[in-house]
Amino acid sequence: MSGFDLRAMARELDALSGAYVKKAYMPHYEQIVLRVNPKEADQRDLVFVRGERIYTSQRDRPMPMTPPPFAMVLRKHLRNARLTKVEQLGFDRVLAFSFDTKGGARTLYVEVFRDGNIILVDEEGIIIQPLTHASYAGRTLKKGVAYAPPPPAVDPYDLTLEGLTAIFAESDRDLVSTLGGKINLGATHANAVCELADHEPNSEPSEADVNALFAALRQLLEDLEAPSQAHLMLALTAEDGEDWAKVLASMDHAAQHHWLSMRGVEATPILLPVHHGMPRVSFSSLCEVIDVWKGSHDAHALQRREEERMDQVAPGRGQSTEVERLERRKAQQEQALEGFGEKIERQQRLGHLIQEHWNHVEGLLQQTNEAVAKDGWDAVKKAVKAIPWIVNASPAERTITAVLPDENNAPNGPQILLELDATVHQNAQRYFEAARKQKSKTSGAVSALEETERKLKRARKNEEKQKASGKLKRLKRSKRMWFEQHRWGMTEGGHLLIGGKDAKGNDAVVKKHLSGDDLYFHADLHGAPSCSWRASQGFVLDDRRPPHLPPDIPAYRLVDKLPDGNASEQALEQAATLALCWSRAWNGGGAHGTVYSVKPAQVSKSAQTGEFVGKGAFVIRGQRTWYKDMDVRLAIGVIAVNGVPLVVTGTPAFIAERCPRYAVLAPGMTKKEQLANTIYKTTGLSTDDLLAVLPGSCDVVDEHGMLTPPPSEEEE
Repeated sequence: MSGFDLRAMARELDALSGAYVKKAYMPHYEQIVLRVNPKEADQRDLVFVRGERIYTSQRDRPMPMTPPPFAMVLRKHLRNARLTKVEQLGFDRVLAFSFDTKGGARTLYVEVFRDGNIILVDEEGIIIQPLTHASYAGRTLKKGVAYAPPPPAVDPYDLTLEGLTAIFAESDRDLVSTLGGKINLGATHANAVCELADHEPNSEPSEADVNALFAALRQLLEDLEAPSQAHLMLALTAEDGEDWAKVLASMDHAAQHHWLSMRGVEATPILLPVHHGMPRVSFSSLCEVIDVWKGSHDAHALQRREEERMDQVAPGRGQSTEVERLERRKAQQEQALEGFGEKIERQQRLGHLIQEHWNHVEGLLQQTNEAVAKDGWDAVKKAVKAIPWIVNASPAERTITAVLPDENNAPNGPQILLELDATVHQNAQRYFEAARKQKSKTSGAVSALEETERKLKRARKNEEKQKASGKLKRLKRSKRMWFEQHRWGMTEGGHLLIGGKDAKGNDAVVKKHLSGDDLYFHADLHGAPSCSWRASQGFVLDDRRPPHLPPDIPAYRLVDKLPDGNASEQALEQAATLALCWSRAWNGGGAHGTVYSVKPAQVSKSAQTGEFVGKGAFVIRGQRTWYKDMDVRLAIGVIAVNGVPLVVTGTPAFIAERCPRYAVLAPGMTKKEQLANTIYKTTGLSTDDLLAVLPGSCDVVDEHGMLTPPPSEEEE
């Protein structure tokens, strides 16, 4: 975001003054989210993507159950804090968010330049915690030191005609560089000022019409102060056609946003001359434009983080197979080899050209050395601008960039770098030596490419063998998803059901994962697990299906807000069945059992006087909903959650409908370790994952692709 974008964004976000911070999240190392409750408006997320953008959004945004340390610091200091002001520091790419908290004033500085940073500061200006510690030439960002903003640059709003004239008079750059750098406009808006004033960007500032340029700059700033709309600029293809606007209008809301996000190229609060003729869609605010363009990508931050945690996966690329990685490496090596050949040829050609134009090069070296000795480097640098045969001079390295003659003996030939302290022969030899070194690198690159091709051939053979066997590619994980700490399953509507594995797990389920419209399930047996049916948390089909998954594995992602949060009777009966199967009823020999459910407020650790409630146990008060004669039978199926192949538990009919590869289980005599090993040999799934979902000794009543490989395409 430019200074212009942030000026518009600061004005939009300042309208949220008075909103209270509910919670802080960090779904990805690149992203911080403050969930705020504005006055008389719906809850929304204030999204900071470091070094990139700031905006608000109301999208479903899954968050990690365990917040990282920086998110915990923000929660400690900003929870229930009131946002009092949002302002831009001068015209720099820094926004300051001021909060009123019970511990005093707090300020959150968001720097949107370089790699970006977010710094929490107390009322004395001392840094409480930066997102990233950093040291620059004039300031240090670390805990316990005073926050120092970037060195102030020119604020175009404070600039006068006399000030602009003085800057132009002192500038040694061209017009667009002076406007972009010394007046803090940036390249895009500097070019816009030049075009509005009808000036060539590369012209000399001293020759410019200052009045016209000042008027053009004021026009941009006035447009920025009173924008009626913000705009998403699009890049369309021939396939989109001339009637793209009508096609877009015929889509539903979600389809429109997806279509626009795929074609968006720039979000801007004002229209510039460069935007003339470009297709665009306008919105009421810059926040809305950015959310439409980048919101879907940012909302998948947690999923990207989970994917990047996989071993052997490059950050930011998602999951990759061995073949895909080697194919990328091969393409990079082939491209590098092609570049090596071009570089060798170019270096040799320049060396020969220096020798061919021996007298010309020798004259340039001699004249430059004499001028430096007589007048000094400052005079030489100024004189160079008027010499067509010399592009520039570097006093520190004692070199000049010169131009060789073309066929007509004009200064239009290739450019060469000449060392003033070297002879013509030595300068030519430097290019020949660079070509020789490049040749030695090329031989090593050829060997590396041959090795990559051998590995790729072997990986393709192994992949074909694996596909034929029906096994999934096993992905090593450094960390499991939070719900895998418990028994877990899926019910109708994608709702998540979790149950404790032991007394400690029962306490965790009730304390951390039972609230609001959730329901508590418990089999009518002593020692049965406490189960929480999550009303809003669960799984939806992933619209960004990871490419590494086989077609017979359905892809889901974990969400905090299901599209349908209502509790259907079918979903509750399925939850009751799973709660029964996870209890001792499985190994007890019975075929049916009873389960009850209650609301979270009916579950308590408080016992009557003289009574004691042990670890993992709870007191249930009030009326219960009973589910009788439930079958002690369940199914397991293979799905992917956030790109990770997992085994999900559910009722037989539910799993069979959604999972092409599944098995129906009933209490039996086969030890679960033996069954897990058999399924592992067929599917390649981790035995640890399998043991975690198998309820006990069991027999397989029905199976598809779990104990026998799925049929190949030829067999089908």
